[in-house]
Amino acid sequence: MFGALLRHYRERSGLSQEGLGQKIGFSKSQVAMVERGVRPPRGDFVARAEDALRAQGALAAAAAELRGGHLPQWTREYTEEEAQAASVHWYENHVVPGLLQTEAYARAVFDCHCPPLDDEEIEPRVQTRLHRQRIFDRRPAPVVSFVLELIALTRPLGGATVLKEQLGHLLDVSRRRNVEIQVMPPDRRSHAALNGPMVLLETGERRQLAYIEGQSGGFFVSQQPELSDLFARYGILRAQALSPEESAKLIEQVAREL
Repeated sequence: MFGALLRHYRERSGLSQEGLGQKIGFSKSQVAMVERGVRPPRGDFVARAEDALRAQGALAAAAAELRGGHLPQWTREYTEEEAQAASVHWYENHVVPGLLQTEAYARAVFDCHCPPLDDEEIEPRVQTRLHRQRIFDRRPAPVVSFVLELIALTRPLGGATVLKEQLGHLLDVSRRRNVEIQVMPPDRRSHAALNGPMVLLETGERRQLAYIEGQSGGFFVSQQPELSDLFARYGILRAQALSPEESAKLIEQVAREL
C-alpha cells in the first residue's frame, strides 16, 4: 500500500521513477523496489519524498504502518497474535527464539539467511524482532515459557562475544516473574517434541492456538484433537527438561566457558 501511494503522488507530480530518485537522492531502482513493495523505504527516503511530492503527511502516515511489512503473511499473522497473547510457550531446537534474541544475535541469524539478504533487508527484520520483545513489558504481563535445546545455546552464531552477550540476556530475562526458561539436556533417552519447534499461544479471550513454522511457511493449529496433542507434548517436554534453576546454572556455565 505504501508503494501504491508513493506511485500515486509521483505520477500526480509528473515525475518518472528516475526523476523522483534524482530529487530525493535515491536511485531509480530503489524507488522502483519501494513502489513494488519489494523493499521498505530506508533512511530519510520518506521525509524527502514527502517534501518532493508535497504529500502533506500522507506518506509519513503510511510509513508508520509499515512495521513488519517485509515479513511473509504467515509471520505477520503470527506476530499479531503473539503481541496480544495472554501466554506464550515456545519450544526451539536450533536457535535462540526471536523473543529472546539480542540485537547482535538477531543480526547474526539474518546474516545466515539463504539466499543472502542485503543490509537494507536485514535491518528492518532486526528492528521488527526487537520490537516484538515489548511483550515482556506489557500490562497485564503475559505468562511466557521457553524450552530450548542445548545446541541453541552453544552454536556460536556471530562469534563467541555475541553468544556470550546472548546468554547473559537469557539470564536477565529469566529473572522476570512472568518468564521461565528451561534447557533440554542432550542425554535424555525420551523426548516429547521430536517433530520439531512449536509455539503455543493463549489469547486474551483464553482461546488456544499453536503455531508451526517450517522452511517455506507457517500455519496455525486451532482444531482438536491436534491442538490438545501439542499442548500435551509441551507439558511433557517441560517435565523432561531441566528445571528453571538448573537451566540457569547450565547457561551460566556455558557462558563462563566461552
